Amino acid sequence: MRTKTIRDLLATQPVLAGLDDGDLDLMAGCAHNEVLEAGVFIAREGEPADRFFVVRAGRVGLEIHAPTGPLVIETLGDGDLVGWSWIVPPHRWVYDVEVLERAHVVAIDAACLRDKCEADPAFGYRVMKRFAQVVAERLQATRLRLLDLYGTGDDG
Repeated sequence: MRTKTIRDLLATQPVLAGLDDGDLDLMAGCAHNEVLEAGVFIAREGEPADRFFVVRAGRVGLEIHAPTGPLVIETLGDGDLVGWSWIVPPHRWVYDVEVLERAHVVAIDAACLRDKCEADPAFGYRVMKRFAQVVAERLQATRLRLLDLYGTGDDG
């Protein structure tokens, strides 16, 4: 049985579906596997966003700081991308990210991938389109979570 490469692992993730072989090769060149234990914070708001993750198995929570304490905005799992701050200057995390359940991830070096995006603008555009979708989804999830907590503002 052949051992799966990072490229093979990336190719099986739904969030990366549709990327061609060359794109997957470029991304895999910046990536490595990690196993993250529950309770570990892999990112803190305001820290440099020097990498991002594709969750292969497990769960992580995106948290924001609220007056009442940490607030989980979204729980991410198998096949989800974790982190978009690496692509938008000043490249700082906007969420805390806590491992909720032991997670197997592909960690991707942000500077490496940004360099490849700059060197190949067509590749960079394809990556940007993918991550713009992630940003939109996270914005909507945050909006819905806040509406759930604080209501629509109607008193009636």
